[in-house]
Amino acid sequence: MSAKGIWFAFGVGVTAGAAVALLYAPQAGVKTRKQLRKGIDEAADYLEDAGDYLKEQAERLSNEAQKAIKQTKGKVSDLVDEAVDRSSGVVKSVTSVF
Repeated sequence: MSAKGIWFAFGVGVTAGAAVALLYAPQAGVKTRKQLRKGIDEAADYLEDAGDYLKEQAERLSNEAQKAIKQTKGKVSDLVDEAVDRSSGVVKSVTSVF
């Protein structure tokens, strides 16, 4: 069975279990619906907060990565300039020998 099939079966099982639990609940339907609504509202708030947190972390990591890239570019540029200078010096030395 594929992962998609497993998740589908899991979702069907959860839904069926929730339906049976609601049918055999010992409290009134109005009270159950209020509790469900409250739980859904709390879950939505939690997910919104988690999304905001993840967005902030992604922005922070993106900024840090951009800084690291700029620093690396600067270092590479400096190394290339130094290598060009040294190779020019070596070429001049070799040509002066000949």
